[in-house]
Amino acid sequence: MQIRKIINDPVHGFISIQDPLIFKIISHPWFQRLRRINQMAMSYLVYPGAVHSRLHHAIGAYHLMHNALYELKQKGVAITDQEEQGAKIAILLHDIGHGPFSHALEYMLVKDLEHEAISEMIMKVLNEEFNGALSTAIDIFRNVYPKKFLHQLVSGQLDVDRMDYLTRDSFFSGVVEGMIGCDRILKMLTVHEGELMVEEKGIYTIEEFLVSRRLMYWQVYQHKTVLSAEMTLVRILERAAWLHKSNRLEPDFSTVLHNLLFRKVTAFDKEQLEAFCTLDDTDVIYSIKRWSNHKDWTLSTLCKSLLNRKLFKLRLQHEPIPAEELSARRAKVAADNNITAEDASFLVFTGEAENSLYDPNNEKINILFKDGSIRDIAQVDSPLIHQNLSRPVKKFYICFYQQ
Repeated sequence: MQIRKIINDPVHGFISIQDPLIFKIISHPWFQRLRRINQMAMSYLVYPGAVHSRLHHAIGAYHLMHNALYELKQKGVAITDQEEQGAKIAILLHDIGHGPFSHALEYMLVKDLEHEAISEMIMKVLNEEFNGALSTAIDIFRNVYPKKFLHQLVSGQLDVDRMDYLTRDSFFSGVVEGMIGCDRILKMLTVHEGELMVEEKGIYTIEEFLVSRRLMYWQVYQHKTVLSAEMTLVRILERAAWLHKSNRLEPDFSTVLHNLLFRKVTAFDKEQLEAFCTLDDTDVIYSIKRWSNHKDWTLSTLCKSLLNRKLFKLRLQHEPIPAEELSARRAKVAADNNITAEDASFLVFTGEAENSLYDPNNEKINILFKDGSIRDIAQVDSPLIHQNLSRPVKKFYICFYQQ
């Protein structure tokens, strides 16, 4: 059956869907759930335009995968129709395992499972539903397919996932520093000895990509106000769970969110997975709105802070927060609001923010030179890359309630 669907994407323009299987996957309720999960979690509280969804990103990454495979085939790289379809499905579903508010609540609802593991579980269930048609995609996603470069396009230091989210997040947030030359990067890709590499003339474009990524992390993803909002969101669920344990909060077990949050799940089986695939941001916001009127002052304060954007103060610094300062701030909040020290610990807390932008000891971005030699981007004669971008940056923060 012939099919041709056109999606008008504000970032990449018109995106064409011509594969009937891919159209069925996009139309599946589990994929459509991504419409209701914000790509940038709470970033819209700082950048009002950052309200695009995980579905936007998945479709955009699919489009870049299509373009990347086209460029590689033009250079003589052998890619079968089955492999092309598998790579497109793998990137389309790479983030389908995200729960509400994405990374902000990872591990909160499903303990000890990263979203990639849940994505793989979902792909296996869909594979059964589609009579084994996703087998190649799963092998590519798991990095067990013989042609390693296909997995590198899905998940690597220079994958189309990163290319799309940097471009898309920059567009919707209005932070121009994140704009990268996706088209040029894709045209500079090549395959050598089964590995994805970049042609020598693409070095400066890769430098721009890495610099943009670091700027986006500290200016957008780890912006102190965004960090405050996302950590408050985590504290809300932690406080609700704490109150439940002390019999001071009655869960609504008719909802999937409360079942995952308050009931101890011994095994994340297919039934749990199917329930998880109904969850989105609205489930969390609904509970936060209800808890904003809870008789527990600490929980209601946390909820109102997020709903009304009366966010906690957050200070970032390069040294760990002194224990004396943490104790003093908690004691003051407890005294000022007539609450216990334990209650105050939910309103004053510390943490770490780290950005390991490029780790040459892990997956490398290899540059293929005209003479046939290969060098990692960190070894290229560039002070920008060599001295700065391969070094992880860690910052410490204290976040506290202030009337």
